[in-house]
Amino acid sequence: MGESRSIGFFFLLLIFSTCFGDQTLDKITELPGQPKNVGFNQYSGYVTVNQQAGRALFYWLIESPVSRKPESRPLVLWLNGGPGCSSIAYGAAEEIGPFRIRPDGKTLYLNRYAWNNLANVLFLESPAGVGFSYTNTTSDLYTTGDKRTAEDAYVFLVNWFERFPQYKHRDFYIAGESYAGHYVPQLSQLVYERNKGVQNPVINFKGFLVGNAVTDDYHDFIGTFEYWWTHGLISDSTYRSLRVACDLGSSTHPSLQCMNALRAAQIEQGNIDPYSIFTQPCKDTSTLRHNMRGHYVSSQSICSVFSSYEHYNGAFPLISNMNVCIISPLFYQ
Repeated sequence: MGESRSIGFFFLLLIFSTCFGDQTLDKITELPGQPKNVGFNQYSGYVTVNQQAGRALFYWLIESPVSRKPESRPLVLWLNGGPGCSSIAYGAAEEIGPFRIRPDGKTLYLNRYAWNNLANVLFLESPAGVGFSYTNTTSDLYTTGDKRTAEDAYVFLVNWFERFPQYKHRDFYIAGESYAGHYVPQLSQLVYERNKGVQNPVINFKGFLVGNAVTDDYHDFIGTFEYWWTHGLISDSTYRSLRVACDLGSSTHPSLQCMNALRAAQIEQGNIDPYSIFTQPCKDTSTLRHNMRGHYVSSQSICSVFSSYEHYNGAFPLISNMNVCIISPLFYQ
């Protein structure tokens, strides 16, 4: 009974936060299993980007430690790619966030290399349907694409800055990885264009950063194959086969010759995590390997990804069916 009242109370807070935009209602006092006295503030919640369709995007703001004067540090928006991957389950929990999940799946420890040591980091689940972000219009999931993703992210920023006016005019950067090689430049261009002619713009855009970015098939193939070859993951002959068979091909719909060369490379690599080739992979993850936009993900630390999926579903109990990664051709339209 007490637990039901607690969940109901937080549900009401979420509604008020979404409708009226009070940042104090979005403040996180403590996450499950979080270390004590972390020294920085956190906020999370929803920002509506399309009232008619019922689209709302979920964010998690992690400020710099109070001792590092967060009010003087820039704001960085982080976007994961996929397309369709969660910025919470990947970016925050696996890559640049302040916490790591212990093997028990219940407790957290601090990440000494977290980006919030130097900046205030805003993780965004984008587009709607990814992670905790949602739409009440089912057709949105079938008609989404890069253009709408950029437009929704821009509307999110405009509305978010109204909720957090202390960040207006602050130095602002957009960062991301993988398919965010599309998301980041496109959103950056939108912000830049709409800031034209505006004196002292609210969104004080300073630049963007992308890592391991999806750009186009030709360059993605070259970068991937050279990485494998120069790190001793594939043989000279397989490298030459890949360059010939996959030259000017499509990573989404590779030719039969290219697929055969990719299979040969996969066999030579063995059961490794291509994103962290010197660390031990999870057990029994070889069956999870699948090709994805030229990045050929095997496990991508799949054991800890599932751990983050389970942990943050518990951390935000009002949300169900968190999608760690939705990989679908629909996102490429």
